[in-house]
Amino acid sequence: MYAMIYDETDPNKPMKQVISVHKSRTAAEKALDKRMKTLGKRVWECDARIVWTDKKVRVDDLINPKDFATWRPGEKIPEGERFSDAD
Repeated sequence: MYAMIYDETDPNKPMKQVISVHKSRTAAEKALDKRMKTLGKRVWECDARIVWTDKKVRVDDLINPKDFATWRPGEKIPEGERFSDAD
């Protein structure tokens, strides 16, 4: 399942709170778009991201980084996401 998680990228807070749960990446992306509009912020300002997990999770659950990945196994990764922005 896909989950939108709260991710403020603080290494002292490895557990991530689940904001919403979705059956498809498309539905998760729509939820993220709605969150951005509601908050009036851009994606990198929302402290949220979409992840894939095999673990059954619900809203407000805390999820360990070892239990999720950015992409579902076998999912086609867009060309722009394949390479790091860093040199």
